[in-house]
Amino acid sequence: MIRTPEIPRVQETTCARHNHRLRDGIDALGFRLVPLTPPRRRRIVARTKADNSAGEERAATPRLALVGAVEADVPSSGFGGSSMSGVRGSFLRSRGGRLRRAIATSSGILALALSAGLWLGGVAKAQETQIIYPGSMAVTGFPGTTIPDFDQGLPPGVDPIDETFIDTSRASLRVFNVSNLGGPASGQLVNTPPPFEVTAGQIGEVFGLAYDDGMRDGVPSGVPNLYAAATSLHGIEIVTPDTDNDGRPERQRRGAAGAVFMDGQFGTENGGGPGTIWKIDGITGAVSKFADIDTNSGPGIGNLAFDATHREFFASDLDTGLIHRIDIEGHLIDSFDHGVAGRPAHGLEPVADDGAAMDIQAAAFDSEAPETWGYTQDARRVWAVAYHGGRLYYSVGEKAEIWSVGIASDGSFAGDPRWELTVKADQDYAVTDIAFDNKGFVYLAQRGPVENRYDYSRFASSGKGELIRYWREDPDDPATESGWVKVPEEYAIGFPQGNRQSAGGVDLQYGYDAEGNLDTSVCTDTVVNTGDKLRDNPELAERLAAGGPLAVHGVQLTPSALVKPANVPPFGSWFVDFDGYFEDPDVQGHVGDVRVWRPCEGRAGYYEEIPGGYLPPFYPPDFPPPGNLPPCVDVEDVHYYCTPRGLRAELTLHDHAGFGGDSIKAQSRTSGVGVTTPMSHVPGKPYTVDITGHNPGDTVNVGLCFYRKSDQDKGGYYPCCKMTLPLRTPAVDCEAPRRER
Repeated sequence: MIRTPEIPRVQETTCARHNHRLRDGIDALGFRLVPLTPPRRRRIVARTKADNSAGEERAATPRLALVGAVEADVPSSGFGGSSMSGVRGSFLRSRGGRLRRAIATSSGILALALSAGLWLGGVAKAQETQIIYPGSMAVTGFPGTTIPDFDQGLPPGVDPIDETFIDTSRASLRVFNVSNLGGPASGQLVNTPPPFEVTAGQIGEVFGLAYDDGMRDGVPSGVPNLYAAATSLHGIEIVTPDTDNDGRPERQRRGAAGAVFMDGQFGTENGGGPGTIWKIDGITGAVSKFADIDTNSGPGIGNLAFDATHREFFASDLDTGLIHRIDIEGHLIDSFDHGVAGRPAHGLEPVADDGAAMDIQAAAFDSEAPETWGYTQDARRVWAVAYHGGRLYYSVGEKAEIWSVGIASDGSFAGDPRWELTVKADQDYAVTDIAFDNKGFVYLAQRGPVENRYDYSRFASSGKGELIRYWREDPDDPATESGWVKVPEEYAIGFPQGNRQSAGGVDLQYGYDAEGNLDTSVCTDTVVNTGDKLRDNPELAERLAAGGPLAVHGVQLTPSALVKPANVPPFGSWFVDFDGYFEDPDVQGHVGDVRVWRPCEGRAGYYEEIPGGYLPPFYPPDFPPPGNLPPCVDVEDVHYYCTPRGLRAELTLHDHAGFGGDSIKAQSRTSGVGVTTPMSHVPGKPYTVDITGHNPGDTVNVGLCFYRKSDQDKGGYYPCCKMTLPLRTPAVDCEAPRRER
C-alpha cells in the first residue's frame, strides 16, 4: 500500500469570490467603469458644394459616401469595430483617422468624405501603469487603410484604390478590458473602456499571440508580457518607388523589380520582417523585437505558444513547416519538422519542404494568389500550436489534423510525435488556434482559406468556419483509431445563417456572474473567439438593433456550456468589436487571433500553474485545514496499464475520514511530465490518471484533489482534500509500439 504524505498545515486564505458590483465607479480589478448603454449616433453625409468645401447634413439616406461619427459629448470608448477600403459602384469608401476624399471614377467628380475614428486612445507607448490585468483580452486584426495626402486631391482618371495603403497610424493589436459586460448576455455589443493599442507602424500586421509568465529579474510580478507574431493572413501588399512624383510609392498587384513590402505589412520601419515576434511589456506597454525567424520569406508565423514549465516559446513557420523552439531571451534553440519526423508516426510518407519562397520581385508573385506566396506544402504546414500537459499540440493542413509531440524534462522535443485526431467539420478549413480548459476539453477554431482582394475587402473566406470542442473517450473505445470522441460539439458563432462565422482565434476566459461581471474564481467557463459579421442577420435585424450596430467584426464571448443546439441564434453571448467602425458589413477576415491573460485564482480543488507556483488550497469554514489530523484520504493500491494514450495508473482510494468524495482532479508536479484525468468517474471503480512525457521507472509527483462533484456543480469554492502523490512508474515504455510503427 502506498501511503500519502502528510498534508502540511496551511493558513486560511483570504481568497473569496469577487463581488464585482458598481461601487465608486471602479470594478474589482481596478478598472474604471463606463456606461454600457450604446451612445446615440448620427449619420453624416458629405456633399460637395460649388466651392469644393465639405458640407454636412443629417440624413437617413447617404448620396455619396457614408461615414460614422459620434456626438461631441460621446466618450471616446465607442463600441469597437472594423475598417475597410474598397471601390463600391463609382466611388471609393475608405475609413481612418484623418480627412479623406473619394473620387467618382466614372465622372471624375471630386467629393469630400469625413472619416472619424471612434478609438481616441493613444498608440502604444511607455506608461506608468500596467496594461495587462487578469481577464485582459488581446485581439489582432487588420488596421485599416488610408490615402496619404488625400486632402491635396488625386489627378483625374486615377483609381483611388491604387493610392490606398495600410494605415500605419492605426492599431493591429488591441488589449481590451472586458471585466464588466454591463448585464446578462442578450446578443448585445459591449461598450468597453478604450483599449490599449499597438499600431501597424510599430509591429506591422500580426496574428498569433501568447503571454509569458510575468517573471521579471527572477521574481514573479503577476503581470505578463504579451507577444505577437508577424502574419500574411491579413494579406500581402507590395510597392515600388514613387514614379509619378505624388509623394506616394506605387502599389503593385504583381511582383516587380525593386518591390518591397508596404509600410505596415511587417513593421519593417522598426526592423521587423515576416518572421518577427514582437514583445509588448505588460507594465509599460513598450514595444520591442523579441525574436526573428529570418529564414521566413513572407508567409509569416502561424501561431505562438508558451511553455511556462520550461519558460520557452514555440512558433509555427508557414514558410518551412517547422515548429521553432525559442528561449525566454528570444534565441532560437532548435526546431521540429512534422513533415519529416511527425508523419511517419502515423504511417504516412514523409514530406520534406519543397523550398518554395516568396519573391515579391519575381513576375510569378501575385498578391491576389496565395499559392505564389511561398507557403510550405499543405501536408506539412503547421498552423496552431498549444502547450498542454507536457506535450505540444499542433494542427496541420487545411483538412486539419491535430498532432502532439512530447516536451522532455529539459524542454527539448521528446521525439514522440502522435496523431491525435482528424477534425470532423463540414469544411476542410485550417485550424489556426487551439485552446484547452481545465475540464478536459480541447477547443479548435477554423479560419477560411487565405485570400487577398486588391481592395482590402477580404482576407479569408468567411461564413463556414466552425468553433468545435473535443474530449477524450472515457473509457477508450478500442474500435476507434483516435483516443478522442468521434464527433465534436459545436458552438453557434455569429448570427448569420448557419452560425459559422469563426475567424480562427479561440481562448478561454474566466466566468461571468449574472450581471456580466468577471468572476476570477471560475477559471475557464467562458469561450472567447474571433469572428466576422457577428451581428449581421436581416431576419433578426429588429431584435438585434436594440443591442447595438450590426456590422460587428471582433470577439464573441459565450458561456462554455452553451454548445449547439443551445444558443442558436447566439443571444446568450456578448460581442466586442475590434476597431470601432460599423459601416462595413461585407468585409471578411479582418479579425485575427485572441488571447486572454487568465492566471487561475480558481476554485479550490484544481491546481493551476500561476506565477510563483501553486496557490494554497482553500478550505471553507465547514472543512477545516488539516493540522495534526490524519490525511483525509489514503491511496490503498496502484495498478499500471499501457493504453493508446500512454501509461495509465489506476488508484484505489480509501476515504477513511468520511469526506464523501467521488471525483478527482490531478496535475503533474514533475517538470516535463503530463498528467490528465478522465472527465467522469464510475462509482465503485478505481480512479484513473494518464501519464505522458516521463521516462520509464521515474517517480512522478502528482497533485491530487479529491472532491464531491455535487459541491463542484454548485459553482464557486468547494471542499477539496489535496495531497501530493509520488508514483513510481514501471520500467515499461508504453509509447514504444507507436514509435516503431
